[in-house]
Amino acid sequence: MSAIGKVVQVLCVIVPLASFGVAASAADPAAEVAALHAVDQTWAKAYNSGDVDTVVSLYDEHALLLPPGAPGVSGRAAIRAFFAKDMAESAKDGIAFALGSKLDGGVSGNMGWVSGTYVVKDKSGRVLDTGKYLSVSMKKGGKWLYLRDTWNSDGPPAPAEPAAPAKK
Repeated sequence: MSAIGKVVQVLCVIVPLASFGVAASAADPAAEVAALHAVDQTWAKAYNSGDVDTVVSLYDEHALLLPPGAPGVSGRAAIRAFFAKDMAESAKDGIAFALGSKLDGGVSGNMGWVSGTYVVKDKSGRVLDTGKYLSVSMKKGGKWLYLRDTWNSDGPPAPAEPAAPAKK
């Protein structure tokens, strides 16, 4: 068999296999966006139940949390410390966090983003805050992990503390 014949035979095997691999790895974008929203629901359920381990497991090791009115929180260990304190305070005060129904999202390869709204209520059901969130995630090992996560309130910022009178 000639060299050209061998090349043609090899290509006849490789091209269909490569095409099948690409087709098989192409995920359904709507299913991936739904999977991203499911991660958000897992986050909310874990937050409200005080399950810090589950909340933190949803973040990449090098994730950046961008909470309102505070410096960024970088890395899983710092994110754990942030949420351990925040979730304990919320549990003590009877505060519950719920995601709204206006969700959006998109996926490109192993990167995805989601946004939506949230409501924070006290134990009597009174609304304490409403706002919106945005997160960027990466799919690693079949699991979506937050890379960047931020949220902010729809309400005005808290009034500034009055300045202390000058000492004479």
